[in-house]
Amino acid sequence: MELQQSPALNYEPAAPAAAAADRIIETSIPSRLDALPWSGFHTRVVLALGITWILDGLEVTLAGALSGALKQSPTLQFSNLDLGIANSAYLAGAVLGALGFGWLTDRIGRKKLFFITLAVYLSATAATALSWDIASYALFRFLTGAGIGGEYTAINSTIQELVPARYRGWTDLVINGSFWIGAAMGAVAAIVLLDPALIGPDLGWRLAYLIGAAIGLVVLLMRMWIPESPRWLMIHGRPDQAHAIVDDIERSVIGGDQDASAGRFTKIRLKMRDHTPISEVVHTLFSAYRQRAMVGLVLMSAQAFFYNAIFFTFALVLTDFYGISADHVGWYLLPFAAGNFLGPLLLGRLFDTLGRRTMITFTYGISGVLLALSGYLFSIGALSAQGQTIAWMVIFFFASPAASAAYLTVSETFPLEVRALAIAVFYAVGTGIGGVIGPALFGALIDTGSRTSVFAGYLLGAVLMIAAAIVAWRYAVAAERKSLEHIARPLAFME
Repeated sequence: MELQQSPALNYEPAAPAAAAADRIIETSIPSRLDALPWSGFHTRVVLALGITWILDGLEVTLAGALSGALKQSPTLQFSNLDLGIANSAYLAGAVLGALGFGWLTDRIGRKKLFFITLAVYLSATAATALSWDIASYALFRFLTGAGIGGEYTAINSTIQELVPARYRGWTDLVINGSFWIGAAMGAVAAIVLLDPALIGPDLGWRLAYLIGAAIGLVVLLMRMWIPESPRWLMIHGRPDQAHAIVDDIERSVIGGDQDASAGRFTKIRLKMRDHTPISEVVHTLFSAYRQRAMVGLVLMSAQAFFYNAIFFTFALVLTDFYGISADHVGWYLLPFAAGNFLGPLLLGRLFDTLGRRTMITFTYGISGVLLALSGYLFSIGALSAQGQTIAWMVIFFFASPAASAAYLTVSETFPLEVRALAIAVFYAVGTGIGGVIGPALFGALIDTGSRTSVFAGYLLGAVLMIAAAIVAWRYAVAAERKSLEHIARPLAFME
């Protein structure tokens, strides 16, 4: 099967947008946005929207680092299976939240969903601190996941549509890698809040969850000035507002409007629409772009199992197999988090220079090989707690940009009208296959007390990553430094 590519756009001099009676407009908005240099505006967008991943890193880290405290809590007294179920509930919420909010993101706009999903997250993570049993804890974790899952779709869509094409790969990877800044924050918080000499055993973990809610309140203020995506507005019948936003962006970046008469901008014709019918969405994702859909599904599923299975249970491995006390687990997470953040930071630019296919194949493949090797060393007892942590740090130096590249792939290779829902669908299916199953499976494997059983789980994760590398090498799209409209023409595109 040949790799599906969108036909090249017709490059003509730009002209002002004009809405005709048949609702067809001509616009140079995508080209104008891609022509901008990096500026303070783009940095502020990254900070205000990318902090979502910091919140997710904080949430996931607390769930892992607090596992020992939840088992020791006089009120909860969770088992390893209870923890696995609760972690799977969080991921299940993220799956359903991504699907529901993803559909709304494409239908009513990116900006509105910023606040809806953040409000859901804030309420649910605060409620988690009040949990009284496994049922309430799992429910609140489910709702927290729904908020975070919805954030993924709205935020990824907006960042893709505002960042110039030549910076898109590195920016997306670094933003996704900022998850590990949150992870480090969660680790430090756990060190302090789980110290029995400072805080009682049933209070520390409750205070830990309130940290996320407090950060979320700050994020609400930071997002007030972020504009709606001009690309979304121009298709959904609001071209004047879209051009006004781009004019404002240009003035903030270069001090004035770009010269549209110079002939260096691409002019495209679009037929405006109020929404995209679900039948057209299904046809686009699973028929017109079925090969890209297959790539996105494989990449998302492999990284979801790899990451969630290992990361949600790293604290259990340290406590059950290495005898590390729950209040010291955070120290072992810090180097682990450092490797995960440095990977996208240092390797991210190669995704824009060497290209998507080369780097996705390399990072997925080497991650799988290294996990299999370290898993074998773990199974024969050749690693200490420090050695295990170093092994994880090296593995996830490569696995972190690989996982981020999965989100990059599904967010830039589908048309604008279905971009958010595409992210949601492949995140949901991939996480449902790889993420929800992973933590529960590894929780059960760890409960056996057998290193060989845990190694079998690691080996499964390694095989999935290597298989994804092979698929990427054969079918991934060379999207580096290309306009989103060139990679996948809008469904509203008119010849």
